[in-house]
Amino acid sequence: MDRTMQETLEQVKTPAYVVDIDVLRKNLEILKKVRMATGAHILLAQKAFSMYSLYPLIGDYLDGTTASGLYEARLGYEEMNGKEVHVFAPAFKDDEMDQLINMADHIVFNSPTQWEKHKNKVLNCNRRISCGLRVNPEYSEIDTKIYDPCDENSRLGIKLDVLKTMDLAGIEGVHFHTMCEQGSDVLERTIKVVDEKFGFLLSQMKWINFGGGHHITRDDYDIDTLIKCIKHFQDKYNLTVYLEPGEAIALNAGYLVSTVEDIIPGELNLAILDTSAACHMPDVLEMPYRPMIVGSGELKEKPFNYRFGGPTCLAGDIIGEYSFDNELKVGDKLIFLDMAIYSMVKNNTFNGRPLPDIDTIEGNKIKVVKQFGYEDFKGRL
Repeated sequence: MDRTMQETLEQVKTPAYVVDIDVLRKNLEILKKVRMATGAHILLAQKAFSMYSLYPLIGDYLDGTTASGLYEARLGYEEMNGKEVHVFAPAFKDDEMDQLINMADHIVFNSPTQWEKHKNKVLNCNRRISCGLRVNPEYSEIDTKIYDPCDENSRLGIKLDVLKTMDLAGIEGVHFHTMCEQGSDVLERTIKVVDEKFGFLLSQMKWINFGGGHHITRDDYDIDTLIKCIKHFQDKYNLTVYLEPGEAIALNAGYLVSTVEDIIPGELNLAILDTSAACHMPDVLEMPYRPMIVGSGELKEKPFNYRFGGPTCLAGDIIGEYSFDNELKVGDKLIFLDMAIYSMVKNNTFNGRPLPDIDTIEGNKIKVVKQFGYEDFKGRL
């Protein structure tokens, strides 16, 4: 990060998420090149990034949104200028389906019972909706159990033996999602399993959705292999291919700016920030992982070492351990990296902590997009 950018970010009121429009646009250009090279449709998975003030920009590059529930579907429908709206959920309530049939273009069902329950309503509504099934290939390369949709007894997707017993009249597509922050080499191995197990079905379908988890905009991502995977299904089965990345769209495009509020000296200095792992970056505890901070090193890599904790009463509200070239002082600003994804969509007001502002930065110019107050806390309760 150049010094001018850092100084600009250090001027914002904290805590604040700041989305870098230039990085976002760079990611979108990469995704657009994949679309242009293959004809595949690429959708924003809103579960990772739902900053809807940027949906008009994202819609200039992508084909639409995908949703994991009613409210995400409505957000994509209302905010992305008439682009495609795709929806998947493990189960849909009747009143949810009554609303979804007025906004969704694709609806993907997770089980035979869900399809039987809702198919007449969907197929007989006054709009053209393409219906699909989520399949479980029983193959993934995800190490973290909580993120593995193919784990034993997974609730996500229909296995081959069950699929073979289903009446598929009205079904036009197949959806699988087996990846998490992975490269196209994993996709290449996965589609071999999908092709082997579900090829008999694909010849009857109109589309296939490769799901999310594709780190397409990561520097070391092999886009040529992705293109090859897409073209395989296009050429072999004459299918339209969909991808629904979330992280790849806003990867490395966001910062969370925080202020040091207190320092407690000790064998390992403890720094209390106005930013909470539990409230403002829950993936730090859930994933778990240690976010990077501008100018920091690993513990003991640099002379001054600290454990960072949030301002809540949760004992485990710990962000991580870091080292710095210079001693930190109360009032210093810290800039956490890659904080656009799975942050705003997961944050909360536990302990009555205020939600961070949402800002953008473009050409070193900050714009405050949204601020929150007491009513946002009170209104949830």
